[in-house]
Amino acid sequence: MSVTAEAVRQLRERTGAGMMECKRALVEVGGDLDAAAELMRKQGLAKADKKAARIAAEGVIVIEKSTDGRAAAMIEVNCETDFVAREQDFRGFATDLGRVAIAARTGSLEALLAAKLPSGETADERRRALISKIGENISVRRVVLVEAQGQLGAYIHGTRIGALVALDGGDAELARDLAMHVAASNPKYLSVAQVPADAVAKEREILTEQAKGDPKNQGKPDHILAQIVEGKVRKALSEITLLGQPFVRDDKLTVEKLVNGAKAKITAFERYEVGAGIEKKQDDFVAEVMAQVKGAAGGKH
Repeated sequence: MSVTAEAVRQLRERTGAGMMECKRALVEVGGDLDAAAELMRKQGLAKADKKAARIAAEGVIVIEKSTDGRAAAMIEVNCETDFVAREQDFRGFATDLGRVAIAARTGSLEALLAAKLPSGETADERRRALISKIGENISVRRVVLVEAQGQLGAYIHGTRIGALVALDGGDAELARDLAMHVAASNPKYLSVAQVPADAVAKEREILTEQAKGDPKNQGKPDHILAQIVEGKVRKALSEITLLGQPFVRDDKLTVEKLVNGAKAKITAFERYEVGAGIEKKQDDFVAEVMAQVKGAAGGKH
């Protein structure tokens, strides 16, 4: 049967798919718009599943704060290329996720993906539809909810690094400065007390071997070497703990001294960076193109 150009236009607006895909779907279901949209969703799901194994290490970090400023949700949404990370539909999807997460006060990825967006779709349905439309793997990698009894600082550097800091006491400026510090300095732990004992022991072992092998330490008594090692251990731990780090806006001041001076206490912090920990596939672009050309040539008979 023939389908009208208006029907194709309406289906394209609903699905975001290509004109020929829309036309084929309408023909297959006899021109019924709803049935065609459902069919294309099913086809989109199949496409999304095929792309799920592809590495998505680009993307954006979004932060959405509650109206009272006491809670914030931070989410990492990934795609395959930085081009798509700048694309309007992708950014809109990420923004919607942030709003839904803070409205539901959820830090659960499973709950977020099942939540309904303003369009009526679940977040996961929208994600899959975007995969079908854009042609790249898209994943919602992680979400965290941070709540504060006092101030809550939030900072995003561009779209790739986000940080949240919850305070008891202090003020909004201190909270934001601390979030900026976390974004810049990437602490692993809040304090030395939170560093796992096995990690401290391993660091001490490495630094002890280094100290023994240093020509400057030859002939020094064991108790002196032990003091040298402990000093190095304290320095190493200060570099990975938020309270021990020099404050980014005044390196003569540690974060601990800054917070104590403001009669405040850091109760929680989180930092997300796009693609952190994801192993990116290093492709030989020329080889990839040649493989595609050979594949296309081999398919012609």
